[in-house]
Amino acid sequence: MPKMSSETAVTCKRTTLHGPAMGTRWSATVDIDNTLDLEALRMELATAVEQVDGQMSPWKPDSDLMRLNRAPVDAWVDLPADMLVVLDCALDVQRLSAGAFDPCVGDLVDAWGFGAVRDTPDAQAIRAARHSTLLRGGGSLELEAGRGRARKHAPLQVDLCGIAKGYAVDRMVAVLQQHGVRHALAALDGELRAVGRQASGVPWAVALERPDVGLRAVQGVVELEDLAVATSGDYRRCLQVGETRLAHTMDARRRAPVNNAVASVTVLARTCMHADAWATALLVAGPDEGLAMAQTMGLDVLFLLRRAEGLVELGLGRFGHAAEPPRAAGAR
Repeated sequence: MPKMSSETAVTCKRTTLHGPAMGTRWSATVDIDNTLDLEALRMELATAVEQVDGQMSPWKPDSDLMRLNRAPVDAWVDLPADMLVVLDCALDVQRLSAGAFDPCVGDLVDAWGFGAVRDTPDAQAIRAARHSTLLRGGGSLELEAGRGRARKHAPLQVDLCGIAKGYAVDRMVAVLQQHGVRHALAALDGELRAVGRQASGVPWAVALERPDVGLRAVQGVVELEDLAVATSGDYRRCLQVGETRLAHTMDARRRAPVNNAVASVTVLARTCMHADAWATALLVAGPDEGLAMAQTMGLDVLFLLRRAEGLVELGLGRFGHAAEPPRAAGAR
């Protein structure tokens, strides 16, 4: 029998709270007792996600991210503590991934039609963005976390779409824990993080999506307990240009959209921010470099590769034997 927690199924009820955010929806599935103020919890969860969006959205002209992007080179910009945490993590993953993850690709994102500026590729903008990326070196973005500020040392546009949603999930988890919730699953799009197990003692079952364009199907299931999972892929947001499908994730090293055999990468980590960033980094790195990188970092990772014979799974760590086959519906 599953191990029961101190809060039994008799004293707990399951509730799902949710709301719109970041062009998608956030949700929190919680097993709670009757003493919790659900409306207060829902409002605080929504506020936490909205704060991240308000600080780090490239779609909001008044966001702190856009203030940084508009600032002149070498001008210090005061930033909120949460954004500095995310920037610090982004730069750390950039260094550890040898540039596969790069938070300074906003000009490329916009030029290829995936940002707020345009919805189709623009040849002139692409040439300008490639030239700008080529001129930039390491250390183009400097942080002074103790003084709450950052500055650019080259013309660049910061884009945190490869990490901000993961951090928003972590902020949701912080809210849940502050309310004393011990059994929950927080989710925002393809990023999820579990608080403990379900009240019944069973881990949270999360469905891993099959990377098919325009379809929703389950590739496998992973079980979570006090763990986060994030998936990056080439199938959700893409543009069709002639015979070529362009993924929205940018490879700053090639100065173009990612173009390799990786259909998706799923990463497990203690925080959703790290899972999100590393999923993006490994998608960009590709199957060979990415697998070696994941081994060096000791990551739990599942690559789904597009091959002539179909999808091929390559897993490390907890995914060493790949994901479990589809079974009862999990959360996604």
